[in-house]
Amino acid sequence: MLFIVGVGVLVYVTSKPAPRQECRATVPNLTYKFDFDQAASATTIAAVGAQLGLPPHAVTVALATALQESKLRNLPGGDRDSLGLFQQRPSQGWGTPQQILDPVYSATAFYNALVKVKNWDTLAVNDAAQKVQRSGTPTAYAKWEDQARFMAGVLTGQTPAGFVCRFPKHPSVATRASVTEAMTREFGQATLGATDTARGWSEASWLVGHARDYGIESVEFDGFQWKSSTGKWNPRKSVQPTVVFTGPPP
Repeated sequence: MLFIVGVGVLVYVTSKPAPRQECRATVPNLTYKFDFDQAASATTIAAVGAQLGLPPHAVTVALATALQESKLRNLPGGDRDSLGLFQQRPSQGWGTPQQILDPVYSATAFYNALVKVKNWDTLAVNDAAQKVQRSGTPTAYAKWEDQARFMAGVLTGQTPAGFVCRFPKHPSVATRASVTEAMTREFGQATLGATDTARGWSEASWLVGHARDYGIESVEFDGFQWKSSTGKWNPRKSVQPTVVFTGPPP
């Protein structure tokens, strides 16, 4: 930016660009980026898989399907009467439009259909997804397998501290009670008390993925702390045995 001060004096004032607001699933040499809606959808899909006691392979299939069908967005429409994350159709018995547009319901419906597929847990990701979706492009899910498998590893806690979001501080629009209520609905049981490391990292990733919506400023677990202002997990001297977060008031 250029300002003219006095006579014949030019003063240049530069400002740093605003920090990029985004979410990332990352390990050394590999990163996938998301917007906040996609991050919330992905962590919800992983949480519902945990609620149903399903292994990471099921989450991989679900994420690959949602990446292909909606790019992890809860779409209000689609081909014919298709809706939601998985583009499920009311006319095909997936539920009412209102139900399908609830990500928890739609993810649960997808998993319930998946586990009815013979040998689903040993099928290739594309083949398992196609058995559920019966898509007109039956090999379309294969291109998302690598990304979905990587994301599932991070979001189910197999890869600790691999999911981050970064955004400026927002006024809290939620309470701690509403956050834990939402987590309980998605994970299906009492949360923030898990001593299992993988489960704890899955909960931590959920909090990060929903942080902007709920006004969460920091999450701490297993010797690491994430802050929304930095978008990083940094080591801590203290080790929290369970997941803790700050931001929303009681």
